[in-house]
Amino acid sequence: MTNEEMENKLKVLKTDLQRRLSAIDADLGAALDPDSEDRITQVENDQVLTEMRREAREQIASIDAALERLKRETFGRCVRCLRPIETKRLNALPYTPLCVACAHLAV
Repeated sequence: MTNEEMENKLKVLKTDLQRRLSAIDADLGAALDPDSEDRITQVENDQVLTEMRREAREQIASIDAALERLKRETFGRCVRCLRPIETKRLNALPYTPLCVACAHLAV
């Protein structure tokens, strides 16, 4: 995959995440139901949505970092060991900053 194709892929992923964030924010902004049983369910759902929002924001930040690496022409190299990141890994997780070996060390 060329850098231009990867950039387009990353931008599409970012746009999709931003749409999801907007939907999550709208759901979180909804008023709670006055019925206490329904309210409990809504609070539990809000906790899940809050976690989903956090994860989406982290992914967007990772995508922005990957786009910056593309601009600096360092994309595709592990930020830790500087070895090339496996193509299969980049295709599956295009915004990853780490090769498989370094990702295992980070866990």
